[in-house]
Amino acid sequence: MDDDPPLRPEDARTLRFLRGLVTVLTGTMIVGMAVLVVLFATRFPRAPAAPVLPGTITLPPGETARAVTMGTGWVAVVTADDEILILDPATGALRQRIAIAGP
Repeated sequence: MDDDPPLRPEDARTLRFLRGLVTVLTGTMIVGMAVLVVLFATRFPRAPAAPVLPGTITLPPGETARAVTMGTGWVAVVTADDEILILDPATGALRQRIAIAGP
């Protein structure tokens, strides 16, 4: 009860060629994914170290913090009076006071 006409020889060759191309593409994709997994596993073996945050930061009297940022060996606090205070993270001592120029 098969109503499909038989394949011509050139059609059979084309189907074999396409089957080979699909097989090669599948293999290439599997190898590519394996390479990506290996690269991620070797290039990113652990999370970067988090910065050490000071336990407390004591601001000079009357100052209110609006923003805080950290760098290597310093903590910067932007105050409500539009100043940047550079503090030592270990001792909390004020290293520098920078006024922010207004518009």
